[in-house]
Amino acid sequence: MEHVTDPFREARAQDGVLRCPFQGETLPMILRHADVREAAKDWQKFSSDAPFRVPIPSEEAVRTMRQLPIETNPPEHGEYRALVEPFFQRAKQADVIAKVEALIDELLTKALGRDAFEVISDFALPVQSRALTYLLNVPEREADVWIGWGIHVFKVTGGEFKQGNVLETYLHQHFDLAEAQVRSRRGNEADGTDRSNPPPHVGGYEAQESLFTALVKATYRGRPLTREEMMGFGNLTFAGGRDTIIYSIANVLAYLGRNPDALAYLRADPRRIVHASEEFFRVFMPLTHIGRVCPVETDVHGVKVPPGGRASLAWASANLDETVFDAPTEIRLDRKPNPHLSFGFGTHLCLGAPHARLIVRTLLQAVCDRVAAVQILHAEPHVEREAAYQRTNGFDSLTVRLVARTNS
Repeated sequence: MEHVTDPFREARAQDGVLRCPFQGETLPMILRHADVREAAKDWQKFSSDAPFRVPIPSEEAVRTMRQLPIETNPPEHGEYRALVEPFFQRAKQADVIAKVEALIDELLTKALGRDAFEVISDFALPVQSRALTYLLNVPEREADVWIGWGIHVFKVTGGEFKQGNVLETYLHQHFDLAEAQVRSRRGNEADGTDRSNPPPHVGGYEAQESLFTALVKATYRGRPLTREEMMGFGNLTFAGGRDTIIYSIANVLAYLGRNPDALAYLRADPRRIVHASEEFFRVFMPLTHIGRVCPVETDVHGVKVPPGGRASLAWASANLDETVFDAPTEIRLDRKPNPHLSFGFGTHLCLGAPHARLIVRTLLQAVCDRVAAVQILHAEPHVEREAAYQRTNGFDSLTVRLVARTNS
């Protein structure tokens, strides 16, 4: 049975907190499952109302707007979230599910026709980008632009921030196009144009509503959204969850390559795929932790955090807490219950959770149906190296060969 490493075990057992230097400040990483859940719920003590400082490292250098809704507290958070949640819930709709199934089948067909392929660039990144167009209701060709941004919108390999990031320019262009489309429609309605014939497409957008047009039309507390607010939603949509889905896909395929019996186990009963997916999310948690700001001086398990200082919620440590999970470093595809925190907890539960679950479950089903074996040819793990810990949480490169399943 495969095991994963746990760089937080000793500190979690001893103090429940790991002191880790980040960007000139020492952050206490909250490590225990119960403590992480409690902190995630306590938004007054551990605040998300902290533009640029919720991600670790912080992102003042790479964006100019607050990410919405994640960098707000209740009640604002819930009101902002309600504006965009219907788009992320589209992952539960039959038409979107069918598109994701067809997408993964298409890319698997291409992969099966090759002697080898690089999972990150040739498979995971296209899956993530093209599937996102289905959620946002934009033309699938937009994915070509997003694929060109690489694994990270803001970062290059090694964790350094990119210079001259293109995301803000892209968002401004598409909100401009969406505003033109909305004006066109409203003009047609005002002059009595026959609505049985949709207005011409603007900027290539389809007549149905996209996330961009929905935000242009949205109101918050009785007023239209500002451009800065629209940009905040767009920024999180494209930057948040991007690398996490890509790494999840690579981790799943690598696991199946290292554990060939797992395919036969899942194939024998497709109902096992649901539990296996949740176990993959638990042990291969791509996002190690996330930041919170303490408005007043706070004692975080023995570590004094000054007013305006940060603490972190260590999801990856909580997912390996031995007081919650039996043999937590073992990968058990039938683990149940599985109260992992890979999608967060409380008010700020991940908007993209249904999307991530759809992609991983669809991938597992398709591989079970069509692939006899995953052969790993070359792997370069992605290692998160910090002063207080090192953690492997994905791959910078993964080259595999897929062996097609025969009918016999």
